[in-house]
Amino acid sequence: MGKSGRLLRYLWAGPYTVLGLLLGGCAVLFGARMQRHDGVVEVSGGLIGRTLAKLPPTLGFAAMTLGHVILAIDRSALAQLRLHEHVHVRQYERWGPFFLPAYLLSSLLQLLRGRHPYRENHFERQAYAVVAEHRRLVRDSIRG
Repeated sequence: MGKSGRLLRYLWAGPYTVLGLLLGGCAVLFGARMQRHDGVVEVSGGLIGRTLAKLPPTLGFAAMTLGHVILAIDRSALAQLRLHEHVHVRQYERWGPFFLPAYLLSSLLQLLRGRHPYRENHFERQAYAVVAEHRRLVRDSIRG
């Protein structure tokens, strides 16, 4: 895709990217590290990351994506979850401002069906499937 297509994807996901940059900027003020990787701003660590890491598993998270910004509790979590989170970046590019409402609706539907709202969320299942396929391809290439 050319520059105009790339620009449209950034603009379409832009409202969430701005929110991610604001949150990431606050995290940097408290010691987080910010870097760019594959067209995505990544923010990790710092006081906020350490605080989030101490939350109970039901309330916490290791990483989350807002548009073209990935926020992670630390560099290790970022490295482990980068591929998964980049799937979410692509989802933001597809869904734009409708991504977060669609994500929340998917979680709500799973909850109403008696299923786990995170693990059974359509968008999470898609991200986990991409990671599983990537791992399968790596494993097969190592085996020869």
